[in-house]
Amino acid sequence: MWCHPTALVESDEIGEGTRIWAFAHIMRGARIGLNCNIGDHVFIEEGVTIGDNVTVKNGVCIWTGVEIGNGVFIGPNAVFTNDLYPRSPRLSVVKDRYAKRDWIKRTRVGEGASIGANATINPNIVLGAYSTIGAGSVVTHNVPDFAKMMGVPARQRGWVCYCGYPLEKRDSQSLYCSACKHEVDVTRAAKAFVK
Repeated sequence: MWCHPTALVESDEIGEGTRIWAFAHIMRGARIGLNCNIGDHVFIEEGVTIGDNVTVKNGVCIWTGVEIGNGVFIGPNAVFTNDLYPRSPRLSVVKDRYAKRDWIKRTRVGEGASIGANATINPNIVLGAYSTIGAGSVVTHNVPDFAKMMGVPARQRGWVCYCGYPLEKRDSQSLYCSACKHEVDVTRAAKAFVK
């Protein structure tokens, strides 16, 4: 692991080959895999798990309850959330709720997914493997594998390949990538999509 002298790294669970850049803060209890790149001004809270070969661009905050799979790309200033009903824990009417950790909602980002700049991922969401979230989108529901999501709120606008390029229809069950020549069967991913 290499880290910039201005980074604050409290975790000792960081894999070989990972680079942590200026003014990043990695809290104790966060786990980061091998060969990751953590950009400037990134904050990673305790309990976060990040897989291998992940890129986290500048200005991203990743909160407790978020699990990032292998090979994920997170664009600049993307936002994760972990509380469905946020209030200041200092308010007397919610002090009891925040005394426990059960308010934390889980978010899982599948292998190879890409999240565009300034996208917001609401809590209690699963982003499918190799899905793509467009820049500035707000994700409010689970996303199937290989889905291309755009807008506020994010809606599916097509399918993407392992390589990230758009998939083209080949027949009723499979799609084809003209860039890398992969054929992807998205019928199972579409059936698993939870709206």
